[in-house]
Amino acid sequence: MHVEQTSIPGLLRVELDVHADGRGWFKEGFQRAKLAAAGFPPFEIVQSNVSYNAEPGVLRGIHGEPWNKYVTLAHGRAFAAIVDLRPGDGFGRVETIELHPGNAIFVPRGCGNSYLTRTSDVVYTYLVDAHWSPDAHYTHVDAYDPALGIDWPVGPDEVIRSAKDVALPPLAEIVPCG
Repeated sequence: MHVEQTSIPGLLRVELDVHADGRGWFKEGFQRAKLAAAGFPPFEIVQSNVSYNAEPGVLRGIHGEPWNKYVTLAHGRAFAAIVDLRPGDGFGRVETIELHPGNAIFVPRGCGNSYLTRTSDVVYTYLVDAHWSPDAHYTHVDAYDPALGIDWPVGPDEVIRSAKDVALPPLAEIVPCG
């Protein structure tokens, strides 16, 4: 496993070892000791979630959540965009990454995450260090806000988004979280 810091403090890219043969493949998606040895922060998992997306062109987010999140794909490919929504000089900074089963990202609390499915049958798995709660404070921003400058592979009229995600505010209306 290889862990790399990005331009957003705390946002990590992780390269995973995938062992493939004629039967398919195997990976250790999360292995605490190996990740810690590679510079990964302490991370106590309390919940595991899976999001399945049947079609290419599904866009979820940008959602800022009050927990740390470790994301990897079990199947398919997705374009991920992460936005720093915390107060400070990095507010609004964006990082993008192509997700596939051989990599992962660690998204620190206060950063908004999103992804656009590039293939059919995307299985997006993530671990978090706090339980989901409807009472928690969430920060959201419009994925197509020009102020973010995200070069999405698919335009807003071609993606599949929830009505809630279509109605998210621009970055200029966001109060930094944290």
